Amino acid sequence: MFLPVSRRRAWQEVAPDGSSTLGHHVESLGVPLTEVGPLVVGGRGVPPSHQLADGDVVEVHPVPRPQPLPDEPRFLLDVHLGTLARRLRLLGLDTAYHNDMDDPSLVVQANAERRVLLTQDRGLLRRRALWLGAYVRGSDPADQLRDLLERFAPPLRPWTRCTACNGELGPAAKDEVAPLLRAGTSRSYDAYGRCRDCGQVYWHGAHSGHLEEIVRLAHAWTARTATCR
Repeated sequence: MFLPVSRRRAWQEVAPDGSSTLGHHVESLGVPLTEVGPLVVGGRGVPPSHQLADGDVVEVHPVPRPQPLPDEPRFLLDVHLGTLARRLRLLGLDTAYHNDMDDPSLVVQANAERRVLLTQDRGLLRRRALWLGAYVRGSDPADQLRDLLERFAPPLRPWTRCTACNGELGPAAKDEVAPLLRAGTSRSYDAYGRCRDCGQVYWHGAHSGHLEEIVRLAHAWTARTATCR
């Protein structure tokens, strides 16, 4: 999917120049190394720094799914993935998002906080300074969410994070949040949660059916991924 249409075939030929690494050759074809799994030359695994020789045949495998990470996944999304960010937070995943951060700043935050940078910008994924990133497949937020859950199989904790700021939610007494509610909401609902960071108030309102369906599908996708391990 990363290759230009004119080069979408199983075999690609490159010319070793004595200085470029295998990783450089792979990325020169259009494939970010974040999307590359094992590299095999002559039946032996090699690192991206491997130097090619004339006649070498290289097997370039995709990243295994689910992709192992050193710690529980934490994410940072670029400016174009706002809807996906809200859905990840809905599922209780630690998800940072800014709608005004440039590429260098994204890399700095991802590295400092050990967050996986999620983007559809292949140039951003090819930045040498980035510790870890992942290309998000799909144009529809539902497809994007499924792709991420199948790739990382993170533990889900729905309804525990603020979809607005990523803060943690805690229970809130009705009389405590009543001044912040419309009269109709206060009359209709008794159970509330509130973000400990920004103060946003949450309740299971008329819109909750759509959100519950997102949560249900997310559990199904992660369960299917765990079964396939």
